[in-house]
Amino acid sequence: MGSVEMFARRALLTENPVMVQVRELIRVGKDCVSLAEGMVYWQPPKQALEKVQELVWEPSVSRYGSDEGLPELREALMEKLKHENKLYKSSVMVTAGANQAFVNIVLALCDAGDSVVMFTPYFFNSHMSFQMTGVTNILVGPSDPETLRPDADWLEKTLLHTKPTPKLVSLVNPGNPSGTYIPEPLLQRISDLCKDAGCWLVVDNAYDYRKDDLPICSNMLSFLINANGKKHAFIEGNHIVNIFSFSKAYGMMGWRVGYIAYPSEVEGLLAQLLKVQDNIAICPSIIGQRLALHSLEVGPEWVIDQVKSLVKNRELLLEALSPLGHDAVKGGEGTIYLWAKLPDGYQDDLEVVSWLARKHGVILVPGCSSGCPGYVRISFGGLVEDKCRIASERLKGGLQQLVNEGMVP
Repeated sequence: MGSVEMFARRALLTENPVMVQVRELIRVGKDCVSLAEGMVYWQPPKQALEKVQELVWEPSVSRYGSDEGLPELREALMEKLKHENKLYKSSVMVTAGANQAFVNIVLALCDAGDSVVMFTPYFFNSHMSFQMTGVTNILVGPSDPETLRPDADWLEKTLLHTKPTPKLVSLVNPGNPSGTYIPEPLLQRISDLCKDAGCWLVVDNAYDYRKDDLPICSNMLSFLINANGKKHAFIEGNHIVNIFSFSKAYGMMGWRVGYIAYPSEVEGLLAQLLKVQDNIAICPSIIGQRLALHSLEVGPEWVIDQVKSLVKNRELLLEALSPLGHDAVKGGEGTIYLWAKLPDGYQDDLEVVSWLARKHGVILVPGCSSGCPGYVRISFGGLVEDKCRIASERLKGGLQQLVNEGMVP
């Protein structure tokens, strides 16, 4: 048997995870600083961690829990959805992070061979989730080159003329890797198009944290662009599934807790999701769910205090990217990402990323992983200010050399 024949075609046809490649650059690089990983530098709230520390000896923490999540956490999340996201007809399934939530949804809603829709630049893990589940007919639509917002006119034509109709449309709002918002009117139009066509709309809100009585915060990072009045919109309906995460707001990346907000009125949807959940995770980590619950009790005001520290990081990296030109850099609106176009002639962004790591000790994510060769994603969330300043200086030096001299060996 040949080596290729030993493996499943769905695995072979799935792209290699870009973050594994990035971590390998970090591992082999000498004193590299990463602007690649989509994480925040802070840990969960101290008072929440202290409560969890007291729970480790409880027998229930080491046992299986309810497949759909701890009842008390689900209840708290449904209250949060109503009061903070204005989602009144959604029920909750807790998952081991937002990525697992997306896989649950794909397995519950899509068959191998179905067509689905994404928009460039797309979130690489969502793209891989389709590939590894056999959903290889991925229709990739364009985004507006100025705003990076999905092209709804293209979607309308695609849903009308593709037979059979695509099963699912996938959005990330605010965007990863684009770092930009989808405004409410556009989100509503996309929702209406999906409803009329009879397909699902899945919206990944991993960078959510809104609180209406906090005037500076309509999203966990919206104060970064408070002056332009943009707002993270949420939407629900019997054809819509929303995904949320604790990772970014509460610094819980390693604890792996996310959740699906699915339409309560769609009969049988939970049963299908439970089939998947029970065979992947059985249940999310009990201690992680307890930490999530205690973090919710601390509240969004704590999150805002942490996120304020990222304003300077964003400024530092915008300055570092200045050699590329003002029009080359977008994003940073409601997420921790900036999205930048490399100079003409550098379509091989993976080569540029590797060169920056080797020669300048700074690591980015190549845009080819999101369907956009010639671009890079820069994360400003994972470093404290002093470390971010070092990374910014290295990045600016590297980009200046790239623009003026090319990739000098």
